[in-house]
Amino acid sequence: MFHVKPIDSRLLHYARATRLFLMAVVGLGALGAGLVIAQAMLIAQVVVGAFQHRMTVGELRTPLLLLVAVACGRALVSWLTELAAHRASAAVKSELRGRLLDRAAALGPGWLSGQRTGSLVALATRGVDALDDYFSRYLPQLGLAVVVPVAVLARVVTEDWVSAAIIVGTLPLVPVFMMLIGWATQSHMDRQWRLLSRLSGHFLDVVAGLPTLKVFGRAKAQAASIRRITGEYRRATMRTLRIAFLSSFALELLATLSVALVAVTIGMRLVSGEMDLYIGLVILVLAPEAYLPLRQVGAQYHAAAEGLAAAEEIFAVLETPLPESGTAAVSSGALAFESVSVRYPGRSVDAVTKVSFAVRPGETVALVGPSGAGKSTLLNVLLGFVRPTGGRVRVGSADLADLDLEQWRSLIAWVPQRPHLYAGTIAENVRLARPDADESAVRGALADAGALEFVDALPGGAETVLGEDGAGLSAGQRQRLALARAFLADRPVLLLDEPTAALDGATEAEVVEAVRRLSAARTVLLVVHRPALLGVADRVVRLDGAESSEPVRGAVVPASRPASPAEAVPEDVPVPGGAPGNEPGRRAGSVLARVRAMSGPRRGRLALALLLGSLALGSAVGLMATSGWLISRASQHPPVLYLMVAVTATRAFGIGRAVFRYAERLVSHDAVLRMLADTRVAVYRRLERLAPAGLHRLRRGDLLTRLVADVDALQDYWLRWLLPAGAALTVSVASVAFTTWLLPEAGAVLAAGLLAAGAGVPLVTGAVARRAERRLAPARGALATRVTDLLTGTAELTVAGALPARAAEARLA
Repeated sequence: MFHVKPIDSRLLHYARATRLFLMAVVGLGALGAGLVIAQAMLIAQVVVGAFQHRMTVGELRTPLLLLVAVACGRALVSWLTELAAHRASAAVKSELRGRLLDRAAALGPGWLSGQRTGSLVALATRGVDALDDYFSRYLPQLGLAVVVPVAVLARVVTEDWVSAAIIVGTLPLVPVFMMLIGWATQSHMDRQWRLLSRLSGHFLDVVAGLPTLKVFGRAKAQAASIRRITGEYRRATMRTLRIAFLSSFALELLATLSVALVAVTIGMRLVSGEMDLYIGLVILVLAPEAYLPLRQVGAQYHAAAEGLAAAEEIFAVLETPLPESGTAAVSSGALAFESVSVRYPGRSVDAVTKVSFAVRPGETVALVGPSGAGKSTLLNVLLGFVRPTGGRVRVGSADLADLDLEQWRSLIAWVPQRPHLYAGTIAENVRLARPDADESAVRGALADAGALEFVDALPGGAETVLGEDGAGLSAGQRQRLALARAFLADRPVLLLDEPTAALDGATEAEVVEAVRRLSAARTVLLVVHRPALLGVADRVVRLDGAESSEPVRGAVVPASRPASPAEAVPEDVPVPGGAPGNEPGRRAGSVLARVRAMSGPRRGRLALALLLGSLALGSAVGLMATSGWLISRASQHPPVLYLMVAVTATRAFGIGRAVFRYAERLVSHDAVLRMLADTRVAVYRRLERLAPAGLHRLRRGDLLTRLVADVDALQDYWLRWLLPAGAALTVSVASVAFTTWLLPEAGAVLAAGLLAAGAGVPLVTGAVARRAERRLAPARGALATRVTDLLTGTAELTVAGALPARAAEARLA
């Protein structure tokens, strides 16, 4: 559970870019505050000149040009703030992701074995990316909340202490409600993030095992499981939103009523002649600006809450103590297990109990025994992945616990029972421990492992790109590539974990011969289940005592090869973010049409959300218009009763704005979250229909991104684009019609401005955003795939000495 803090000090510690960004935000906020005050004064000058002094446009040319310049300046400051935010966010995310992956790798396979790979992948991808809102929305708004209210109050108090007192009296209530938001939502956000991690892990496991599930007739049942978990995620999100939006409702109501109170008091004093119209207009324009930054901080805190919840998990990993490693040099000699016992955390029985035996230099020893006897556990002890809870392991004259594990592992070639093959070329997979090996060395290792014949028969030979985990190769072919790795590594100690498991007779014989060649002149510890390999051993050690064993490999499961995102989604479900490689007609228009088609069962809710959003926005426009009319008329000193309708209307609009906005948020979020749940289930059902033949070209990391991150990104289309655009269009048309009825010239100017701002700017930014998203969507999939590869293959990468290079590749993806 995270504590409510304006700025998490750990971000300053782990991400240096945060500090420079905060300095830039405060500087730009101060500049923006000055422009806000200048804008208010210029608006008041223009209105007073035109309304009271009947000045022409030519006479008002200077303040009008200055007003345009100030508006452009505010736009430039806003753009610079966003630019700084996204640059800082990218730098911080890259640094945090790198630190997270480095830490996970340093914690090692022993720690990773207790984690769900899908949850870790979600944390390193979606979790880190969730900090975007923290940097691009929350922190800039926090900077404005520090600078703008102070600057506005300083200007207001010099003109009217009554209005300043009203603002000072109500403004502190806004941070109080912000604290309430954090306290009320923090546990809900933690639960929401845990459910998202659970969804990620579950989906990764289900997709990885989809061929097996389909063979046993259990694939279709998983759709119900995904629907249930997604439903829990939606309900947890809505519980959080109800509280967050209720607090936002109180904030908005407080701010709008305070502004209405300021407007009414100004109007009453204008009627009595105690205030000048210019001063009244300046205060009226500045009053909302004093509350707006703080209100927005409360709203943006919720937007950043998921990132903060994920950051808690990131910091938890970064602060996990590293396993201790010795520093002693490795000496030659026998490998001796002396009364070794191992018990895994949370288990009530030992995996192995008081096992003692030795392997002399150059000797091949076979470990045999029933499943669960602890054979793989002993290999993991020797590799340094698991520490004995009793006894010790000696390497020569030294205790393994005292040795430099990196140096010790550099002497070991390890072939696990299910070797991990990466989504690269065959040559790259074979070169895992020797990335500088030339082509002849690679071909020699393939020949020694009995793999050269089938490799040469492939279209690209050794440069053939493999699917994830060697998809497309048989179990025997994958095993021989793993043996080729060991041949090329050419290390004096060899550990083999059931290399002939699940192979047919002919393939088993070929692998046995390869193992015989590989074992020559090496110290070999061989885990054996089938008798064919016993002929390779000089001696057999039988294990009978343990009740359970647990290999340390992370969540390694069958997987697949890359495909374009369009192939990973159902025909009736849109490709989130666009998909390179799709035919042009489906890139934009067709995809958006399919996204809109998803709303079929939810159109009633969406229409209600649109109506409520229009009423909320209309109330905001009505509040400002009524306040302006009230002050303008009050400057002409009419009877007080003449203004009572306007006074009442300001309060009604203020309350209506908050009420309609709260209702619109709940209705729209509930409808969109239900659509996303339907989409996730539809994606899975499409995958289930493709399995198993259609999955050989799909990567788990990319699919995880599609199902979790990209599907969630669709909510931005509805909540931040389509519904707000619909409400803005509705209110704009009504505003232009009303203004034209009052003053045709003003209606024409308003229509032109709204058309430029509401159509021209979105068209340009939308085109830029679509191009960026088309590049970003596959990049997210590539990143998730690299991270999945790294986390599932950490054990072999660690032994091969290739972990730093692979971690660097994942950071750069």
